[in-house]
Amino acid sequence: MPELPEVEVVRAGLEPALAGSRIEAVTVSDARALTRHAGDAADFEARVTGRVVRGVVRRGKFLWMPLAAAPAATNSPDDEAIVGHLGMSGQMLLRESGTPTLRHERVRLDVRHPDHGELAVVFVDQRTFGSLAVDRLDPTPDGAPGGRGSETALVPSQVAHIARDPLDPAFDEDAFRQSVRRTRSAIKRVLLDQTVVSGIGNIYADEALWASRLHPERLGQDLPSRALGRLLGEVRAVLHRALAEGGTSFDAQYVNVNGQAGYFAHSLNAYGRTGEPCPRCGTPIVRVSFTNRSSHYCPRCQRRA
Repeated sequence: MPELPEVEVVRAGLEPALAGSRIEAVTVSDARALTRHAGDAADFEARVTGRVVRGVVRRGKFLWMPLAAAPAATNSPDDEAIVGHLGMSGQMLLRESGTPTLRHERVRLDVRHPDHGELAVVFVDQRTFGSLAVDRLDPTPDGAPGGRGSETALVPSQVAHIARDPLDPAFDEDAFRQSVRRTRSAIKRVLLDQTVVSGIGNIYADEALWASRLHPERLGQDLPSRALGRLLGEVRAVLHRALAEGGTSFDAQYVNVNGQAGYFAHSLNAYGRTGEPCPRCGTPIVRVSFTNRSSHYCPRCQRRA
């Protein structure tokens, strides 16, 4: 599943093409892409067509595009957004207007930008776990901007339960530390809990824990404050490095808006390196089952006790 770096790369790619553009037409090829939308395909098309996209915003692994009210529409509020989640294999691709239907295409937005002219934004999803929806925007409880790419203190109702990510200026580090110190859950489970801290998935949790020399099953309540500070620092460092390298691509399912793969996979120290020597000590990296996923770590550098 795409994590913060991959979703942020998509957001940054969409923003210059979509901010200020008018949605001229909407084509829903597969209604399964609207599982989070309250209405049907016709409702989605009607509520989006003719509206102007104010920008592209991200919190954690969610994207949203705030919409301005359509001038001629009687039921077009000014506090709505198109919310997108890429799921396991979702892609948001920019194409020239009139491009033939793509394989696994689910939804297409034909837009007109005042500077770039006509473009097509295509939502492609092989496994159909991703989704788009029109959702209302609610005030953020802390009064800070809703997410990356916005200065407005609004967040979609479907995203309100998602915590801020460690790169968000409004991330509450003290609240995160308190949540960790109160729990008997494994620290990796805490990192994957999007209601505690968002944007971190299996890849970057394994990488940050390796860099911090912390065993993934170490209990949160057993971590001293110094170790938590080191972990947060390494989480931020690995996310920044992944962003600089365009995210992590193991196959063709994660690409940026132009269809290009990220190359952070070449910089991984633990994730996906089962049996390979630890870059730090040479001990083979091990892989163990973890809540329907896997954890990768060095048994020498990352001792449980």
